Amino acid sequence: MTKKKITFGILFVFHLVAMFFALSLVNAAEEVQATAGSEPTGMGYIGAGIAVGLACIGSAYAVGRIGSAGIGAVTEKPELMGKILVFLGLAEGIAIYGLIIAIMVLNKF
Repeated sequence: MTKKKITFGILFVFHLVAMFFALSLVNAAEEVQATAGSEPTGMGYIGAGIAVGLACIGSAYAVGRIGSAGIGAVTEKPELMGKILVFLGLAEGIAIYGLIIAIMVLNKF
């Protein structure tokens, strides 16, 4: 396996763990509300923050790696600029997915 495949695999698993953790916090908060009758918004905010934070960390790592490799590739072949921008957009999509999960978590309250 190449370093690129391993890096993207790690980022994908990292994002899935963040989503699972955020959604499990929401389920735990709903159970607390059902048993204690209190408002579980604190757990929801923690879950949303973790989802966004971990997704942004993964996205920043991916953009940094792809951006530095992309600049090196563009200096040798300028016609690769469009392809590099597509890969950068895909890497930034990870942060948007984390934001969507956070919005879904916060809409439950």
